[in-house]
Amino acid sequence: MSDRLSTGITVLDRELGGGLPAGSIVYLDADPASQSELFLYELTAVRGTLYLTTLRSDQAVRDAIDRTLGRAGSPTVRSVGGEAPLDVANRLVHDLPERANLVVDVVDVLEASDAVRYRAFLNDLQTHMVNTGGLAILHGMKGEDPSNRKYTKHMADVVFDLRTAVDGAEIENRLAVPKFRGGRAPEETIKLRLADEVAVDTSRDIA
Repeated sequence: MSDRLSTGITVLDRELGGGLPAGSIVYLDADPASQSELFLYELTAVRGTLYLTTLRSDQAVRDAIDRTLGRAGSPTVRSVGGEAPLDVANRLVHDLPERANLVVDVVDVLEASDAVRYRAFLNDLQTHMVNTGGLAILHGMKGEDPSNRKYTKHMADVVFDLRTAVDGAEIENRLAVPKFRGGRAPEETIKLRLADEVAVDTSRDIA
């Protein structure tokens, strides 16, 4: 699919050849202590977004978006962290309109479901995103991977691997794109500055 959708992050769009292919499922792998939510918030600024939260309350997510100093939109936020989270998420996904974003933050809770049901959810999600030409962003936490994480990574069209390292007083964030169906992945990691917004870190690496 040649149609590209902006991530809301100019430098990333440029590295990806204009953005992400419409209809894609994107998996964002990040450390729980990183500023990875900035990626999700900036995505909400470029098109209508349904934001499904599985750990934080919907009000906590809205408050965090309101407090961000970077670019952010006004997504529809729904909590799916109660009973039968996979069923609730599946029902909400089917109501997604054309050319919309879906954010699942974090997908770990859904991955804890029965393997057969979770794979069915991913297949339904893929079909719906292709049919509507939108983007689904599944945000996962690094650490002890849930048993179904392998299915998430396999089904994802694009994998973003955000690597955060703390060395003394320095915090370094690098984004790798090891998987990119429908495009050419950057051959090198992208050094990012995650503060008020997502931007390229132009400081020199010291060998």
